[in-house]
Amino acid sequence: MPRILMTGASGGIGTRLRKLLPPIYPDLLLSDIRPPKDLGPNEQFKAADLSDLAQCEAICEGVDGIIHFGGYSVEGPWNDILQANIIGGYNLFEAAYRKGVKRVVFASSNHTVGFYPRHRRIDTDVTVRPDGRYGVSKVFGEAVGSLYADKHGLKVTCIRIGNCDEKPLDHRRIAMWLMPEDLVQLCRIGLEHPDIHFEIFYGVSLNERAWWDNHRAYEFGYRPIGRSEDHVAHAMAEQAKLKPDPIGDHFQGGAFCSNEFDGDASRIIDWNKR
Repeated sequence: MPRILMTGASGGIGTRLRKLLPPIYPDLLLSDIRPPKDLGPNEQFKAADLSDLAQCEAICEGVDGIIHFGGYSVEGPWNDILQANIIGGYNLFEAAYRKGVKRVVFASSNHTVGFYPRHRRIDTDVTVRPDGRYGVSKVFGEAVGSLYADKHGLKVTCIRIGNCDEKPLDHRRIAMWLMPEDLVQLCRIGLEHPDIHFEIFYGVSLNERAWWDNHRAYEFGYRPIGRSEDHVAHAMAEQAKLKPDPIGDHFQGGAFCSNEFDGDASRIIDWNKR
């Protein structure tokens, strides 16, 4: 069985996958800057600060594949994003290359394309339109993954995750919900499919209102089982509790777009009509 490293084990997504991955990958090594509070006696854990290349190399030793969920997971100050996602993301790929890791699954984000309007359906070939510093860091991670795939032969899969949770929590997330079990399926494609070189998939379940054309994932065998329509009543009840957001409600990135926004929305909207 392959030895798989999962970074970001203490985060929200990492916590969910810790319960789903062991039956598939029994030799699973977990890592984060600090251990999960509920770390079990049978779980293998090794702490690492991703901004330190030597620590990244240490956790990559003897590893066959990596699921990289580590880093700063929300919008934040530039230096925090820089250390965790930019420097940390580069270090992870460089350490994987140095240690002979064969495959990397990189947790990218819908925030790489957050400034596309919700009425526009897009695929993975569109120009990136990040909606904040966090989104920029994920664009960087995809670019580094492409470099290491082409130049060094790593097999790299980037998953632009929508919102991974047990159910969609508002109107926006009806379109972008990702069932945890479906995320596992995408990770397995990245870790196991023989034809992976460098791919970008959208991390989204079988959602009728999805904004994203995810045909590349389907070509690699992705068959999601989650349906956001099954949870519409709950999502809309939660949406009713939220205040209107004229900028965030128009764009796919939601509040990430309206946060700190002082631009000309009409010019962005006109650009998106082209």
